[in-house]
Amino acid sequence: MASKLLRAVILGPPGSGKGTLCQRIAKNFGLQHLSSGNFLRQNIKSSTEAGVLAKQYIEQGLPVPDELITRVMLSELEKRTTHNWLLDGFPRTRTQAEALDKIYDLDLVITLNIPFETLKDRLNTRWIHPPSGRVYNMEFNPPNVSGIDDVTGEPLVHQEADKPEAVVSRLRQYKDVAKPVIERYKSKGILHTFSGTETNKIWPYIYTLLSTRITPVHPEDTSQAFRPEDS
Repeated sequence: MASKLLRAVILGPPGSGKGTLCQRIAKNFGLQHLSSGNFLRQNIKSSTEAGVLAKQYIEQGLPVPDELITRVMLSELEKRTTHNWLLDGFPRTRTQAEALDKIYDLDLVITLNIPFETLKDRLNTRWIHPPSGRVYNMEFNPPNVSGIDDVTGEPLVHQEADKPEAVVSRLRQYKDVAKPVIERYKSKGILHTFSGTETNKIWPYIYTLLSTRITPVHPEDTSQAFRPEDS
């Protein structure tokens, strides 16, 4: 197995199960899970220059500009030159992807293709702890106490953007922005698309793909987790 460091990205719309898969990848393969949302929250909490600017956009309901999120993420990557990593939430746009590709050669990009109705159902039952970014789903990952964060005991929020009337435009916006990013990595021959309605059935395929690139630190027996006829 080559000792080359693994540089990976995961793409997926809101409600695609991306967060759950990132946790499993990090645990099984020892990759550092680098979430743009987490880094933005850290910068906002610490009142860094980038954090103060990002907060202004977020409070106005505006997307954080490409230049700002790129600066935050590339700064974090500079601290991790000797680590395997998995980027989550970055790059979101073609401009961000171009900036990343100038500095790093990605090994693989995972994209999740989940049916619209599945995404809509998941988002409708999704509650979030805004300060930490922890996500709960009332159907398959509920908090211990309804409406309360397991770690802090603080209240959870059902975001306006996750409510049915907002979901359609939100998913359409993701599709429009992500399309050139997906096409870019497809043309480079490093894009791997995984489709389905259940994260547990997608996971064995992702595990198998990653196992061809990096040795698992916590090997799993996925042979019984999925059978082709289950698809």
